[in-house]
Formats: sequence, structure tokens, C-alpha cells
Amino acid sequence: MSVVLRPVATHADLMAVGALHLASRASAYAGLIPAGALAATPAAAMGEWWAERWRWEADTHRLTVADDGGTIVGFTYTGPSETPGAAELYGIHVAPDRVGSGVGRLLMISALEQLRAHGEPRAVLWVLEGNARARRFYERGGWVDEGVARTGHVGSAPTVQRRYGKELGGST
Repeated sequence: MSVVLRPVATHADLMAVGALHLASRASAYAGLIPAGALAATPAAAMGEWWAERWRWEADTHRLTVADDGGTIVGFTYTGPSETPGAAELYGIHVAPDRVGSGVGRLLMISALEQLRAHGEPRAVLWVLEGNARARRFYERGGWVDEGVARTGHVGSAPTVQRRYGKELGGST
């Protein structure tokens, strides 16, 4: 694998993050979210959403891409959290054809380093309650379901999300 992790650098990177985000969600959330809700946002619109978000959060958040020969095959988004005493992993997405290839693990190791840099004793993330594959991935990495749920949306579809936590003092 020739994947290099690097910070997002250009508008084209943000457009690629948007397209990858949509493809990742469509694959990971199939059967959990109605197909119409997953297909409602065009890739260009999701890229522009990321560009706008990044414009406002670049000073406090980290958007890291996994670049394989000029193709973005994954990304993570980390930053401060509304959860007291925690930093947050807001997203980790891998191209559907790269799931299981080790890209997610590389991104997680990098994200944990970034989360530690926030100086909080632990990290949190939110995962769709029904996303068993993602929940197993996080649990294998030492994340623990904290028993906290919230409702949110993916597109227009309501979701139930579970909060996972991880102490940041140990090894990745």
C-alpha cells in the first residue's frame, strides 16, 4: 500500500473529500438509511459543504486525507468536542473499495495522535446505532460504547447515534 496521510491542501482535495464522503455513506449506510436520503446530495454540493465547513474550522480542526498516488481514498476529521473533557473524531471515511485494506487503521492511528494534541484526557465519536461494521472497527480499536444515544439526521433521514469513548493516555 502506497498511501500517504497528509492534511487537506486544496479546493480539489475538499471536492474529493465530499465525493468520497457520499460514496462511503452510501456503502456503509445501505439498509440503514433510505436510498433516496443517501442520494439526495450531489457530490459537488457535498464538496462545497466541506469547503465551507473547512473555511470556518481550519484553525481548530484537522482534516487529514489518505492519498494513494493522487487519489483520495479516505479521510478523518478531528477537533474539539461539546462533550466536556474530550476531543472528538467527527468522521472517518474510507472509499468502499478500500474498506478492509488497512487505510482505516492508518487513519485511526493518525486521528488519535491529533486528538491527543487537544490536551483532553479522552476522545469521543458518534456512530449510527445500526452500523455494526463501524461499531466493530471502533471496538477493536479500544473505543467503548458509553451508553449515550442521540438523534440526528443523514440527509433527511432521522438516525439514532451512539457515543463511543476512548481514553487517550494509552497506546493506539
